[in-house]
Amino acid sequence: MKITDHIKKSKGKTLFSFEIIPPQKGVGISDLYKSIDPLMELKPSFIDVTSSREEYVFIERGGGLMERKITKMRPGTLGICAAIQHKYNVDTVPHVLCGGFTREETEYLLVDCMYLGIHNIMALRGDAMKGEKYFEPKAGGHHYASDLVKQIYDLGTGKYLHGEILSGEKNSFCIGVAGYPEKHIEAPSIKYDIEMLKKKVKAGADYIVTQMFFDNQKFFEFVDEARKAGIAIPILPGLKPIATKNHLKILPQIFKIDLPETLVNEVLKSKSNAEAREIGTRWSIDQSKELLKFGVPVLHFYSMGKSDNLLKIGKEIF
Repeated sequence: MKITDHIKKSKGKTLFSFEIIPPQKGVGISDLYKSIDPLMELKPSFIDVTSSREEYVFIERGGGLMERKITKMRPGTLGICAAIQHKYNVDTVPHVLCGGFTREETEYLLVDCMYLGIHNIMALRGDAMKGEKYFEPKAGGHHYASDLVKQIYDLGTGKYLHGEILSGEKNSFCIGVAGYPEKHIEAPSIKYDIEMLKKKVKAGADYIVTQMFFDNQKFFEFVDEARKAGIAIPILPGLKPIATKNHLKILPQIFKIDLPETLVNEVLKSKSNAEAREIGTRWSIDQSKELLKFGVPVLHFYSMGKSDNLLKIGKEIF
């Protein structure tokens, strides 16, 4: 079922979903199942599976020589999606990136999604490769997420890169895109960022999932600005509970977000990671309750492979 159909079917009730990261290559899927199993009690409507672009690794060749190779440390997004759908009978959303893929490779991936009965796609530009200052697409790939969305939309209507299906079943996708309540780091202003979001919607996006945030007011203002700009599709808040004291440094650094001073001070005063985790869980519960009152269609959680705090939040919220 498409994400938008889940939302319509809920008749105004807020749904629960979460996002997982594929294990590194060479690691089995069993540990991933262990983190998913407890959360099935909350009846998630869908599960996102992230994707990562290629990165450089250096292989020692002897004699002091090092060879630079390109590899992917966390492959298997599509296979994990198929396994989860088969095991849990829940819809999955593979993340599809501009970075690291040609248009042809993207088309092959989307055709595989059709074969596997995957109806939802999260279309993202992706980050620059490690060691590169700015994002550069793979030769023959998309530079902007809006172009990726257009390709996904066109393929769903039967328009392929090198031809068109004139008859037979069409396999349209439900396309999700990212939104940034605190604006994308490369955007010069929130207004500019909203205009870029409008391009993705115009290209065929069906719903928006936001970057994680810890101040609901920023989300409310983002939604208000999006609606004023004519963006009418569902906007899903992305939430990440603080789980360790180190998150105070890691999350702002990686995701370019601000943390409220009240939350920062509480976590700094904690005497252990367990206490910090409890503070983060409580903060996320309070956030979720306020978002429920606001009427969000889905509460989407970034699990990062851990589930105990999400289960505690979900039991109190849902």
